[in-house]
Amino acid sequence: MQNTSENQNVIIINKHVFVWIGTFFFGSLAIDRFMRGQIGLGVFKLLIGSWLTLGIWPLVDFIIAVVKAYSTYSDTSQLTFINGQYSK
Repeated sequence: MQNTSENQNVIIINKHVFVWIGTFFFGSLAIDRFMRGQIGLGVFKLLIGSWLTLGIWPLVDFIIAVVKAYSTYSDTSQLTFINGQYSK
């Protein structure tokens, strides 16, 4: 955590670790797909996908997350939060 001159709390998190932890803990609830911006697949996985595949889909998503972390902004490997809000 860093403090800027404007008295804002800045938290910088490694994007890959953020996605790995989110996928591991919340993959069966499709939160990982929402984090990646894949809303349609997230809704499908939440309602049907995780149950039909007996948990194989969340496992495959975790393996994909370990190999490659998805992001809308892939030009950096860090996520920045300022006062609890995501900042590009």
